[in-house]
Amino acid sequence: MNHLGLSIRYEAPSDAGEFSGYAVIWGARNGHNEIVQRGAFARSLQAHQRAGTKPLMLWSHDQTDIIGVWTEIREDDTGLFVRGKLILEIDEGRKAYERLKAGAVNGLSIGFRVPPGGEKRGANGTRILSAIDIAEISIVGMPSASGARVTDIRSSGRVNESAAAFVKACREATRSLQPRK
Repeated sequence: MNHLGLSIRYEAPSDAGEFSGYAVIWGARNGHNEIVQRGAFARSLQAHQRAGTKPLMLWSHDQTDIIGVWTEIREDDTGLFVRGKLILEIDEGRKAYERLKAGAVNGLSIGFRVPPGGEKRGANGTRILSAIDIAEISIVGMPSASGARVTDIRSSGRVNESAAAFVKACREATRSLQPRK
């Protein structure tokens, strides 16, 4: 007789509402015919740090709809990495969280200004951005930059990468439980 031992552990939802992703991908052309170069945010992020401020977390660029706080914003090899926490105690934050968990939205978009000297024109009128003053980062349904996406969502101590990842894990678990011939 075969037996399968399972253990179930319940965790406090202390990190529910946390998520991360990329608000900008270096060198990728967006829907506004813009390309952001690596290092474009360095000056602005330093200015925010000196001032003790952070870009706002908004729902679809609506300045009256602050839904959370950014806990980490940094440039890395891929782009502008962000980590944030939704305010689940307010309706707007809970709604955004439920939309993210369900996969209904996963886009990120930035609100910014370009300081003097921070842009040049490339081929086909492409706007190449080398310096950006960032004011806000929004969760949106349709991001201008296709790669600007939420990649991880934390829920009750676990990261939900995607429904596809969950299905794949279930299939692998099923295969590992099947008797070998």
